[in-house]
Amino acid sequence: MGDAASHRSLVAGDIEYGQSVIREEIAALSSVADLLDESFSQAVTAILSLTPGSRIVVSGMGKAGFVAQKISATLSSIGFPSFFLHPADAVHGDLGRFTKDDVALLLSNSGETSEVVRLLPTLKEHGSHIISITSISSSTLAKHSDIVIETGRFPEAGPLGLAPTTSTTVMMALGDALAMTLVKRRGFSREEFAAFHPGGDLGRSLMLVADIMRAGDSCCVVHESVETKKALRQITETKGRPGAAGIVNDKGILVGVFTDGNLRRCLEQDTEFLKRPIGELCSRTPITIHPDKLAQEAARIIQERKIDQLLVVDEQNLPVGLIDIQDLLAHGMIRPSDKA
Repeated sequence: MGDAASHRSLVAGDIEYGQSVIREEIAALSSVADLLDESFSQAVTAILSLTPGSRIVVSGMGKAGFVAQKISATLSSIGFPSFFLHPADAVHGDLGRFTKDDVALLLSNSGETSEVVRLLPTLKEHGSHIISITSISSSTLAKHSDIVIETGRFPEAGPLGLAPTTSTTVMMALGDALAMTLVKRRGFSREEFAAFHPGGDLGRSLMLVADIMRAGDSCCVVHESVETKKALRQITETKGRPGAAGIVNDKGILVGVFTDGNLRRCLEQDTEFLKRPIGELCSRTPITIHPDKLAQEAARIIQERKIDQLLVVDEQNLPVGLIDIQDLLAHGMIRPSDKA
């Protein structure tokens, strides 16, 4: 029992101390939120004023460098070209990547990090705009920056108070605040965000039917008067072999669809169907979708109706494309186990 009680006490102590670390960081975040002033807005305006082709070059050393990499990646993901520059690499030739139109975003808790401070003369010579995130407004970095976002001084969480914890959490939050304020000011849309994340869940969720449908010579369209044998050959010879054809009338309006399912049913009845017009054998009430609908809507229809192809039509009911279940699988819209 003694060992069990000791174990419970140890666990409780770990949880309690972990909570205290988190609460220290929460307190620091609350304080830094109250410290935001006009300089924060100036930084937002400076970035929004970048000329086409210019970048936000983010740099920091050590743990601040990892935060800088994350901030740079976030900025790029919201449409502001950015890259991380390691300060040690910068003084060994990579400063040449800067242009006078770039903005330098430099991170240093003390404002005296030697590797970061050494960048200042060259950046000044380039004429680059310098924004710093630092805890001391009187530091060397702050004095030579055009805009200073001050974090304030907070003890680092932990028994020793030495490892960067609270300071890097505050820097990370300020980077997020800067990025999200840029999104708000510029009116960055979900669609624009998706364009920078085509492989992510949001990118997939916002893809339109027009983005993934088979169009042009990849979509088979046959006149209803065409002999079925010829129509089947046309389907087979269509690029990508869609396994279905949209059937149209003299005006090009969709009147039906012919699929592998129609072919199987014909084979069960007689063998003379190959000479009949395909318009007599097609399904006359095809399920369709418009190209401006979300691709996920197409996936839902295909799964619910248990079909393999879905024809895409415009406002005049003219066929403009086709979505095959394989296209949805390829884009991760449905899983193989969901296949109809």
